[in-house]
Amino acid sequence: MAPMGIRLSPLGIGVFCLLALGVLYHVYSGFLSSRFSAFLDGLPGPEQTVDLRQLLAAAVKAAELGGKEVTRVRESNLLDEKRKGKTREGADDKMTRGDELSNKKMYHLIKTAFPGIQVNTEETVEEDDEGPAPWDGTIPGSIMDKIQIPRLVPAGSITVWIDPLDATYEYTENLVHYVTTMVCVAVDGKPLIGVIHKPFTGYTAWAMVDGGSNVEKRSDYNAKTPTIIVSRTHSGLVKQVTLETFGNQTGIISAGGSGYKVLSLLDVTEEKQEHADVYVHVTLIKKWDICAGNAILNALGGHMTTLKGENIVYTGSSGNEGGLLASIGMDHDALVRKLADKIPAVKKKPPE
Repeated sequence: MAPMGIRLSPLGIGVFCLLALGVLYHVYSGFLSSRFSAFLDGLPGPEQTVDLRQLLAAAVKAAELGGKEVTRVRESNLLDEKRKGKTREGADDKMTRGDELSNKKMYHLIKTAFPGIQVNTEETVEEDDEGPAPWDGTIPGSIMDKIQIPRLVPAGSITVWIDPLDATYEYTENLVHYVTTMVCVAVDGKPLIGVIHKPFTGYTAWAMVDGGSNVEKRSDYNAKTPTIIVSRTHSGLVKQVTLETFGNQTGIISAGGSGYKVLSLLDVTEEKQEHADVYVHVTLIKKWDICAGNAILNALGGHMTTLKGENIVYTGSSGNEGGLLASIGMDHDALVRKLADKIPAVKKKPPE
């Protein structure tokens, strides 16, 4: 009797093939999956974006938080004054415990909430310094009412400039009405968001270019014999140039702090807040001192430029070498031309 062979039915052959395919799938799927994942990892991912409304809300919160440190230290009278050196004009460049503590709080709040953005701040910050409690991301109704549509920009295009205590010199003299804390957001070097907070009164001015603001320009400005606001600590050349440019009847205000000076151009009713028509500075000034004011003026239709009339770019170096001319409700180009005639180092802006 011949031995019996094993014969598979068509159904059995089909089952066998399916089993074989299943084994092959499990063997190779892991390999293919890892290769595909590696391929995807090698592709550039979507760039992180930031809603400028959220960044504005965080900037306001940071300025107010820093302001609390500034007032607390001043009221304790434990300033722990230090000299960082001399300014170019020979004045002491001071730093206090208020500067340091405000700087830490403001920097860490912004950097923790938006880790993908560049933050430039006046004082040194250690990454392991204790920061404030994390910001919860809430956009206040006062901002939402003014800016209802999200403003998304790439995180890599943003530079934030923080001034944790503007008018430190006046702060040490207890002239606290000059003191502000400021945050500015620049996108591709252009100032778009400005926050100026007066910690000793609680007043905060903010604005976003092509967005909204909680502050306005005044109803009128004196173009014929404007009142000029200048620095308290190095105002000699500015006063001389101002009188030669606009005449002996021109009013001159000597004040501390760039934030205070910008607010003097606006419709701000605050204790001891003076009002001026033009803000002039003729020497080096740091960008964290002026960026917030530049953004607010731009948002309200004003101007802040170098003395040559050039826009200030808020990337790269922290110093602005070209002097400063700020105005709103005035013919800014005419002011540039007048000052160029009186300041030898300033050449007229070339015709466009």
